[in-house]
Formats: sequence, structure tokens, C-alpha cells
Amino acid sequence: MQKRSIQRGRPTGATTFEREPALAFGAVVRAARTEDGIAQEALAHLAGIERSHMGKIERGEHMPTLVLILKIARALGRSSGELMLETEARLSAILNQSSDA
Repeated sequence: MQKRSIQRGRPTGATTFEREPALAFGAVVRAARTEDGIAQEALAHLAGIERSHMGKIERGEHMPTLVLILKIARALGRSSGELMLETEARLSAILNQSSDA
């Protein structure tokens, strides 16, 4: 029996990027950051990531991992659960808008 090689990156079969959840999460992060009066660069520093990466997250161009979500939540002084609840609400709004169109 031949061993399967370990491949880095996306899991086998994952070929798509779901933009709506990424957009919703990014909007929640941006809203929380601006509500608290924190600059994007400062939040990125607190979360331990590059500012450009934080920008991609806020624009919905990148869906962060669970570890990164936890770091962002801690940097914002919120729980990851709070961020997820707000993300779910925004995602519902985004999906309702797209179904109405």
C-alpha cells in the first residue's frame, strides 16, 4: 500500500472561496475597530499580524483561521463568540440582499 503524501494548503476537494462569510466577518472587525477608535495598524500589531493582512481580512479578501479570529477578538477586547454572532447577523443580511436581487 502506497503512503499518501501530505500536501500543504487547502484540504482535498476545497476549490472555492466563500466570499460572503469573509465579507461579513471583515465588516464586523472594521466596525468594532472604528467604534473603539483603533487604527488598523494598531489592531494588526495587537493581534500579531501584518497591517496588510488585517486590511485583506477587513475587505473580505481573506478568511482568517480560528487562531487568528481568537487573536483579533482578544485585540478588540471582545470574545470570539461576540464576533461570530455579529458575523452571522451580517451574513444573513448579505444573503437576504443577494436573494432579493
